[in-house]
Amino acid sequence: MRTTPVPLQMYHRLSLYLNYLKQDSLKDAPYISATAIANELGLNDVLVRKDLAVAGKGGKPKIGYSRSELIADIEMFLGYNDSFEAVLVGVGNLGKALLSHKGFEDCGLKIAVAFDSNPELIGTQYKGKKILSSAKISDLCKRLNISIGILTVPAACAQEACDALVEGGVRAVWNFTPANLKTPESVSVKNEDMSASLAILIKLLTENLEKREPD
Repeated sequence: MRTTPVPLQMYHRLSLYLNYLKQDSLKDAPYISATAIANELGLNDVLVRKDLAVAGKGGKPKIGYSRSELIADIEMFLGYNDSFEAVLVGVGNLGKALLSHKGFEDCGLKIAVAFDSNPELIGTQYKGKKILSSAKISDLCKRLNISIGILTVPAACAQEACDALVEGGVRAVWNFTPANLKTPESVSVKNEDMSASLAILIKLLTENLEKREPD
């Protein structure tokens, strides 16, 4: 049993490794080295080896890692073999995009149902997912034993929707709104702040352009 906490950055890197290992360009490669992974992703090969030592069984000298076994080990480490049901609150453009995404179930996440307050959406379906009234969030989450709530509502509605999810027994919230949510310590929140990501991207772009300017 693992007793030492794993840094969140390592989970992020393992996801990068997994995406790379699954690329079609590697489908005929039975083995791969940590150095090859590091070079492709622009990382330190020592760091990659340490990550893979935690998540996998280890590679073989001069041969490397079995690509198929490494994929299976990383997926197990990341919990892809587990299965969690989620609900999505807010069926706007972003919500619809997430409902359309086909990769969630490969990661062990199944969106069972969606909620919205728009009367024109309530009672309809999108991509095979029923859209119910937001007033039913707590009750349905309790009945279905939902673990994860995905928030794509306007920021002004986010805390109210989050409170309803928590009341329904949800233990993790994936927050795509800019709202700073308040939750009990027992509820985990992962914020996806796209405005902050865009600001960082623009900052990096500006710095790169400044470097290219002639003296």
